[in-house]
Amino acid sequence: MLDPQARALIDLMIERGVPAAHTLSPADARRFYRERRGFTQPEPPPVGAVTELVANGPHGPIPMRLVTPAQGQAPWPVLVFFHGGGWTIGDLDTHDVVCRQLCAASCCAVLAVDYRMGPEHRFPAAPDDCLAAVRWLRGHATEYGLDSGRIALGGDSAGGNLAAVVSIAMRDAGDPPALMQLLIYPATDMRAIAPSHTSNAQGYLLTSDSIAYYRGNYIADQAHCSDWRASPLLAPDLTRLPPALVLTCGFDPLRDEGRQYADALSAAGNRVQYVCFERQVHGFMVMTRVIDEGWAAVDLCAGALKRALIDA
Repeated sequence: MLDPQARALIDLMIERGVPAAHTLSPADARRFYRERRGFTQPEPPPVGAVTELVANGPHGPIPMRLVTPAQGQAPWPVLVFFHGGGWTIGDLDTHDVVCRQLCAASCCAVLAVDYRMGPEHRFPAAPDDCLAAVRWLRGHATEYGLDSGRIALGGDSAGGNLAAVVSIAMRDAGDPPALMQLLIYPATDMRAIAPSHTSNAQGYLLTSDSIAYYRGNYIADQAHCSDWRASPLLAPDLTRLPPALVLTCGFDPLRDEGRQYADALSAAGNRVQYVCFERQVHGFMVMTRVIDEGWAAVDLCAGALKRALIDA
């Protein structure tokens, strides 16, 4: 059964004629996503401080936002967070509330990264930016009261994809590993061939049409869909990666590839927790104003962060 609150949201969007992302230009889709976030997101919780930062990357400056807790003291452990939005929409503001929620609930700092997106900046600009942001953090952590030895990588949807990709890239480059991956309904296989892409193709917010739209904006060459930097599930080696918490949703086209990635990480000898919110739709964790179960996901993620970065 679909969660009644998710059902009510979908019905309201249909009633009001809310346009699907794939029917809009990227610029209009970004603006619409930013403007409508207040309907599904609550007021942000109080935090200790918010600092706007900029990292240098291979493609130019990378805007970032650092949120530090009101409790505890520096140096803070830090979650580097990559926002969702199909590598096309989303920004520091669309995911500001969830970043503050995770910060307040975990007592960890959160560094949100405004990576480059398509169609203006296609693959692999996004993972390049995200890797550069993590490396910048390691080099500047002490300036901002952060602990460079206690870092987690995380994100939702496209951001979960990027967190997985950066974890692999860091291992391959010999960078110090993160202590945790927080993969929230991640995209892991750009080929979109898992069964849930058919069973959940229409009617549950994220649709097959929108997925094709996002992929078309991000991927210029279809051969790149088999590149592990786009599809981490296809990486030839998934050993020696940070412990992971993988969340999926029962009514999400990405459900099965998220489960497949969790299983592949486990099969490769990594520590993995997998949780499927069976009655939920894609994106529910950033909709805590209208979907109560989003709070359960926030609490689950915050608890995992605290155990990995503070209690360990």
